[in-house]
Amino acid sequence: MRRSGERPPPPAAPERVQKLLARAGIGSRREIERWVADGLIEINGRRAELGDQASAQDRITIQGRELRLEGLARQEMRVIAYHKPEGEICSRRDDEGRETVFEHLPRLKNGRWISVGRLDLNTTGLLLFTNDGELANRLMHPSTEIEREYAVRVLGEVSAETLNALQQGVELEDGPARFDAIRDGGGAGANHWYHVVLKEGRNREVRRLWESQGITVSRLMRVRYGPVTLDRSLRAGRWRDLEPAQIAELCRLAGVRYTPARDAHKPNKRPSRPPSTRRR
Repeated sequence: MRRSGERPPPPAAPERVQKLLARAGIGSRREIERWVADGLIEINGRRAELGDQASAQDRITIQGRELRLEGLARQEMRVIAYHKPEGEICSRRDDEGRETVFEHLPRLKNGRWISVGRLDLNTTGLLLFTNDGELANRLMHPSTEIEREYAVRVLGEVSAETLNALQQGVELEDGPARFDAIRDGGGAGANHWYHVVLKEGRNREVRRLWESQGITVSRLMRVRYGPVTLDRSLRAGRWRDLEPAQIAELCRLAGVRYTPARDAHKPNKRPSRPPSTRRR
């Protein structure tokens, strides 16, 4: 509430509609660009085009549904870490009826959760979600070169020449790729663990790199995304809010402004049934 005689804040400067809606958590910038191209978004009754600008004061609709942007634009930035179990997919819906990671996230009053990258069906481990589409877009963009670390269990022995080739670079069907670092994780018998690091998130890239050398990956888990590591105490199928310092560091790496909320203390456990009793 404004005090008597206090002037209202000036209206926000217009910005590209995909950036405005992404920042409000409507979707990722890429998703919104597709919606614009498909003619699903209107600004003040006119079909939006790529490059159009808008502000929270404009009337913006998606498939005829009007958005309440003034409230969305002021929402608190949140980032959560989720421990993805095997067998969940990273889509919002699945025609085959499989569980999705979005079924187990906390509800938001405004906006929606946007995943920072994806993990395939059989890959487990750390997934980050945010309600800020601009942050998600920047964290996933190749130019930020944010490290992703995976624990990989492979079958059979791996020679020093093979490990060197994987770090020097190999040619995949979608271009050259390599691991930025490989660390021996130990193991016995036919199974051996390695920790690998790369700075991009192409589809099944970790598996495809090993497979290019004739090596079978029997287990794959993401254990780190940038400065955020998978807590040992975070059970599969559970989530936790990141601390403000962790969010601030992600924003710094992504080049996104972060203003912490006044009340940054939130429960870090999801009130849900244990993973062992979830529907399969």
